[in-house]
Amino acid sequence: MRMNDVSAEPADVGLRPLSARSVVLSLLLGTHPPELPVKDLIRFVEPFGVGGSALRAALSRMTAAGDLRRTGDAVYGLSDRLLVRQRRQDEAVRPRTRAWRGEWEMVVITATGRGPAARADLRTRLTSLRLAELREGIWLRPANLARPLPADLADTAQSYTARPDRPAPALAADLWPLATWAGTARALLNRASASRLPADRFTVFAAAVRHLLTDPVLPPELLPAGWPGDELRAAYAGYLAEFREPTGDTAD
Repeated sequence: MRMNDVSAEPADVGLRPLSARSVVLSLLLGTHPPELPVKDLIRFVEPFGVGGSALRAALSRMTAAGDLRRTGDAVYGLSDRLLVRQRRQDEAVRPRTRAWRGEWEMVVITATGRGPAARADLRTRLTSLRLAELREGIWLRPANLARPLPADLADTAQSYTARPDRPAPALAADLWPLATWAGTARALLNRASASRLPADRFTVFAAAVRHLLTDPVLPPELLPAGWPGDELRAAYAGYLAEFREPTGDTAD
């Protein structure tokens, strides 16, 4: 089965208005190590219309909420919880893959009696691992990612290696909304090319990182023609290089 070429562009590309909190988190999530002194944060956020008093108020609220920790004299860094998010973001921008030989990862949920919150949390975790649900309790993806499944999943699920009978391209097209994902990526690339103001570019590339987190990172032979995943990653890498010139690093 041949999948259609990717060309659709949705009108809504998930752009969110900038706030002091979103700018600070984006900056720190893209910084390695993820900490910056207040004086550098002030310099970074000024082009986005965030003043010093608004920044300090946001830092105080974020520290109280457990988003940030104060690591030194007027130096702020990500909390342990957000360090996990940073690792996911890094993996989204630079996914580690291996040669695909036709095998699929299959995760079967074995735990019973879980409440709605626990089920929702498990779904979120499996989705973040770039698995897709074939039917209730059965999750799949091509075995082309160079990453182990978390050991603690063994408490609720069993993992297997499978070779589905269905043609792999057709199965992938059913598991993931590939045309929709690619259309949003193309729209983000177009918005990035057209944006000139720092705040506009920052907002577009923050949305780009969020979108890359949902890229299934499939083997090339299972992707539609014109798949823009690598192009979006390259554009984001170029933006980071451009943004680093004044003093540091940024992302979301």
